[in-house]
Amino acid sequence: MIIAQAKPIEEIIDCVKDYGKILVIGCDGCVTVCEAGGLKEAEIVASALRMYFAQAGKDATVQEISLTRQCDRPYLAQIEERVAACDAVLSLACGAGVQFLAETFRTRPVFPAVNTCFIGVTEAKGEWAERCQACGQCILGSTGGICPIARCSKRMANGPCGGSSRGKCEVNKEIDCGWQLIYERLRELGQLDRFEKPTDPKDWSKSRDGGPRKAIKEVSRL
Repeated sequence: MIIAQAKPIEEIIDCVKDYGKILVIGCDGCVTVCEAGGLKEAEIVASALRMYFAQAGKDATVQEISLTRQCDRPYLAQIEERVAACDAVLSLACGAGVQFLAETFRTRPVFPAVNTCFIGVTEAKGEWAERCQACGQCILGSTGGICPIARCSKRMANGPCGGSSRGKCEVNKEIDCGWQLIYERLRELGQLDRFEKPTDPKDWSKSRDGGPRKAIKEVSRL
């Protein structure tokens, strides 16, 4: 899932302090799971904004709602009237949701209330870890299901480098060496021979350097 973290309330206030009618929109998707942008968080942000405006002596209205997803047009259609009635929108969705809101409601400024961090997993309650950088050229089948692009600090497609020590990365001794993890996994699977087959360099022009990517599902015609 996409992992996000709440922006400092001071930064959020600075974005919307000059508007009189603000709509705070949460998202019931990934940001709810990582406790950054669901309905509960939208209510907290909205409450903080009301307190700010009251203390500042400003006449402002703050309302909050949450959508099933902000990255899906049918759900955005549900709030057309509410967006039209406000001066500014504050989104607690990931960066994709913020951009889709801005693209859909072009006459209203849309501000982000969270920082989108990475695609990751839940390791423990309140703890999430990166597992994927969405490079678009997945090689997990040859690396034991462990991504070297996300797990190696140097994003090495062929490793390890000479800087790891006792299974830890030289960049930070608290980080597991991604390629040590891959080695141990392939050893468990009896597939260490995969190290004899180097991975071809990634063509980043097809993903990171080629503009925004697009995926289209082909419809089967039977």
